[in-house]
Amino acid sequence: METQFGLAHLWEQGDLVIKGVAVLLLLMSLASWMVIITKALDLRRWSAQARRTEAFWHSGDFAEGLDKLGHEAGNPFRALALEGREASAHHNAQPQLHDSIDASEWVTRSLRNAIDEATARLQSGLAVLASVGSTAPFIGLFGTVWGIYHALLAISGAGQATIDRVAGPIGEALIMTALGLAVAIPAVLGYNALVRGNKGVLMKLNRFAHDLHAYFITGARVAASGAPTKVVPMKKG
Repeated sequence: METQFGLAHLWEQGDLVIKGVAVLLLLMSLASWMVIITKALDLRRWSAQARRTEAFWHSGDFAEGLDKLGHEAGNPFRALALEGREASAHHNAQPQLHDSIDASEWVTRSLRNAIDEATARLQSGLAVLASVGSTAPFIGLFGTVWGIYHALLAISGAGQATIDRVAGPIGEALIMTALGLAVAIPAVLGYNALVRGNKGVLMKLNRFAHDLHAYFITGARVAASGAPTKVVPMKKG
């Protein structure tokens, strides 16, 4: 037997509050999916760029290494290498106030600034997912409470509260809670997946920065064991 209750009926009979809650949940869902898709593509691109760092160390000179890192806009590994080279060259160029700072510390600070910028770019948008995941269920619950309240008012006005009259409107109001959960769950799962992926990229970025620091200060890349090891001869330039 067909029933007159459902999402379409809820929208038709709902007041401005119910419709406002539904529209807000829709916008939150669109925003969270946009962030998830955009950041997932960025994470995939950065992971591919991270795999090029090993080829960088097997280059004949620094310029060739930069070419192997790629020329894409926003490449954090290329930006890190350029920042390290600029910091090393600037510190050794001419006497300035920063000459009182040790060259190793100067390069470290420059590389750290580049990593901080990359971290900020990686984490941009995650606040949207966190906000949607934490607030969408409560927004849906608010819509349910509001719908139940008005359903009970309508039932009391009818004068006869049978199970048929009560179950339909109240069950219909619970749709808002389900919508809130449907919006929140993908946002939470997407947030956790992106945070885990970001940690992997940042780990590779920090490792590359550590090797760059050793290269610009000592001319050698740090081996996995921790002892400096000469890389394939690569001229700075």
